[in-house]
Amino acid sequence: MDPITHGMTGALLGKGFFSDRQGRVATFAATLGAVFPDIDFVAEVASRDPMAIVKYHRGITHSFVALPFFAAALAWLTRLLARRRGIETPSWPILTVIYAVGIASHILLDGTTSFGTRMWTPISQKRVAWDLMFIIDFVLSACVLLPQVVAWIYNSEARERSLSNSRATRMWGLFSVAAVLVWVVALFTGYPFHLWIAALASAALAALFFLPGMHGWGFRVRRSAWCRMGIGATAAYVALCIVAHHAALARVQHFAEENQIAVARIGALPIPPSLLDWGDAVRTPNGVYQSRFDLRNAESPAFYFVPDSPPDAFVARALQLPEVQLYWQFSRFPTIRTSVEGSGHIVDFSEHRFTNGNRHTPQPFSYRVIFDDAGNVVAEGWLQTGMFTRMMMRMQKLPAKEITP
Repeated sequence: MDPITHGMTGALLGKGFFSDRQGRVATFAATLGAVFPDIDFVAEVASRDPMAIVKYHRGITHSFVALPFFAAALAWLTRLLARRRGIETPSWPILTVIYAVGIASHILLDGTTSFGTRMWTPISQKRVAWDLMFIIDFVLSACVLLPQVVAWIYNSEARERSLSNSRATRMWGLFSVAAVLVWVVALFTGYPFHLWIAALASAALAALFFLPGMHGWGFRVRRSAWCRMGIGATAAYVALCIVAHHAALARVQHFAEENQIAVARIGALPIPPSLLDWGDAVRTPNGVYQSRFDLRNAESPAFYFVPDSPPDAFVARALQLPEVQLYWQFSRFPTIRTSVEGSGHIVDFSEHRFTNGNRHTPQPFSYRVIFDDAGNVVAEGWLQTGMFTRMMMRMQKLPAKEITP
């Protein structure tokens, strides 16, 4: 999940369950705890290892095993800094619990995506991926943010109707523009939806922001109550994603059974822009079947097959490389393609979990190894793709070395 949504979720939890009794520091702690696990990006940036995103991201900082230690340390550090500034804080045990709730929310939300989270490191390096939501989900973000906005519009400082109306109008305009921008971004990134949906979202926002002002009932709802309603809406949305995932998975299972496919791995993968859009995938011993469809379409989805190239000595040698072995552990629906360009023998590993919507270009997280005629590694690294361009372009020249078959 994206860091902004993580932070908003932590703030929602802090305001909903802790801030009434524990004050603003509780909201700060829940928010910081919710974004803290992504501190592992420092290791990615500092490392020159091209496999850093696979090796370090969503590792020990995203682990339930390490969570108590991080929560206790953050609580101690917060109390230490707060005392120096004369700021009152909750007790160390309570602050530890608040940080733990924030960190746990991050781990669980990352587990709903397809990237995979090593939530039991160091006991297990297995990636947990429930495949419920895409890494950026605007509906989820709205569920955790909008209740906090409504609580701000109708807080005790906005008792004057003119002030609450002004806030509601500004927020409605801002979020309506944001809905149109999301439509534009979705259109240009290959995940379009109808413009009328943005208009419907604007109407729903108007109702959410203005209706609580009728007869002043919105002022009688505490901020914590608004936030708890947001937590309930978030839980309901996750439940809907579970139902949608079950329906998408049933389609791919039916396809595999009907065509008697030898299944090595099977999955239903969320794709933007909504919980109705899915990509099913089946890894077989010699390639990957893949489909992209809308759950509203009752027809059976059409699958296309991406075959592996026939195995050869270069593929066998590539699979022995430590970087490729790490890639193979990370990948779930990979294919292997070989080609020859001049004197270079190319082995491409493509991961079909994160489709960019174009079958004819490298998929995100595609890794390439180039050999010379003698079987020495000439270069290896990530291919440039339509996603994570700056991060993924890590081709590096290596000294020639013999790879034992």
